[in-house]
Amino acid sequence: MSTGRESWRLLLKSKSGLIGLIITGLIVALIVASVIGVLPYDPITQHAASRMQPPSAAHWFGTDRFGRDIFARVAAGVANSALIAVVAVTFATIVGTAAGLVGGFFRGASDAAISGVTNVLFAFPPLLLALSLASVFTRNWFTIAVAIAVVYIPIFIRVTRGPVLTLREIDFVRAARATGQSRWRIMVAHVLPNITSIIIVQVTLSLSWAVLTEASLSFLGLGTPPPAPSLGSMVYEARTLLTLAPWTMLAPGAVMVLFVVGLNLLGDGVRDALDPQSRGRK
Repeated sequence: MSTGRESWRLLLKSKSGLIGLIITGLIVALIVASVIGVLPYDPITQHAASRMQPPSAAHWFGTDRFGRDIFARVAAGVANSALIAVVAVTFATIVGTAAGLVGGFFRGASDAAISGVTNVLFAFPPLLLALSLASVFTRNWFTIAVAIAVVYIPIFIRVTRGPVLTLREIDFVRAARATGQSRWRIMVAHVLPNITSIIIVQVTLSLSWAVLTEASLSFLGLGTPPPAPSLGSMVYEARTLLTLAPWTMLAPGAVMVLFVVGLNLLGDGVRDALDPQSRGRK
């Protein structure tokens, strides 16, 4: 296993990883600017006298039909999407990794039960499952995050369980059993560290999928409730203004695409940096 410094060096040497890191860094800077309130306009406040203005020095992304600054709304929308995505993926990572570890290491009835639940969840199209769950609960950012997390839990179970099935038969695990260590200690102290790189890569990729899922839910009216801005709802609201004021749709759409592409490229770079074969080639 490479050191953290070596993995970081390989990430920076990877073209996709470096580009993804730069794009993601810019998006994170935009999120921070929105959260700490350094932007010159409030994303919710309406200004009737400034409605439907094209991009300019005063309003970088223009204004919408209510006179709200689109740049400020995009920044706030990205922040909301990132919050939901991070909470959802964190929850999915913890639950999915724990279930995959238990099922793959202990096998038996626990593995059969976990695999059964996983297969049931995989039987539903991801967006349809997220829509169904989001429509059941009272709509707020946390319930949306939970709905998205449920969709991605089976992915983490599958990603974790496969390597665990292999690792449980490796010599160092058998040696740990021979020394009298408990199965729980072996699982946590010996097996889990050896699948950490796989989980990290899956987390990076799942973040981009979660952002897209949240945007899709918002576009369909089941995402972040107004007046809080969301990239998906901004695109939906601007659909009738595309010919009259294209910037109202292009700005949130472009930022959403950049965010997703940046996370995907970063995930590819992280995968290459943590892959032993990639390290051997480089």
